[in-house]
Amino acid sequence: MPKLSIIMPVYNEKATILKIIGKVKKAKTLNFAKEIIVVDDFSKDGTRDILKKLKDKSIKIVYHEKNKGKGSAIRTGLKQATGDIILIQDADLEYDPNDYEKLLKPIVENKTKVVYGSRFEMITKNLSKMYKLHYAGNLFLTLLTNMLYGVKITDMETCYKAFRKEVLNGINLKAARFDFEPEITAKILKKGYKIHEVPINFYGRKFAEGKKITWVDGIKAVYYLVKYRFVD
Repeated sequence: MPKLSIIMPVYNEKATILKIIGKVKKAKTLNFAKEIIVVDDFSKDGTRDILKKLKDKSIKIVYHEKNKGKGSAIRTGLKQATGDIILIQDADLEYDPNDYEKLLKPIVENKTKVVYGSRFEMITKNLSKMYKLHYAGNLFLTLLTNMLYGVKITDMETCYKAFRKEVLNGINLKAARFDFEPEITAKILKKGYKIHEVPINFYGRKFAEGKKITWVDGIKAVYYLVKYRFVD
């Protein structure tokens, strides 16, 4: 049976961690067996205690000994992954695991080896639930990606990225924080892979609810998009 590795970076998500794990476990994945890899990035709010009490052998849990950032947590998860397809899942409730089959279908049907879940349609309909600066930043970063790499996608910054494991062969990922999104996008495109997008559900949250990405990360994303266009 083919296997899907779901990598979940976690940092200070005690309010949602058990809920999202439950949703991931219940989510349908076509005929793929699930490998759930949770990487706790040195949470300090009690998330780590919750995970340590979790008696579920079907979940791999890795603990960072210091906070390294989302990109580092994903890279740790990638080292643990043994699945045929890799999928990234945030530990909050902004993304809906019920979308997994939509993400997997184009890969299973051999239409592509890389699928991004686009929030564009949902964000446009529910703009009042999202910070306007984040929305504008997403549009700009996606436009910049399209211009630099000669593609036409609608949501570069999305968490939901699914790809065959072989896509990462020869790719040297260095991202530590939220620069994972522009780095992996740039390096996938430079290897000649086409990104297929599918519309997904999205439920934005505010900083008071635990949102962590800021305008500073947006500035860094611009830098990395330009950098990786010309160097590795």
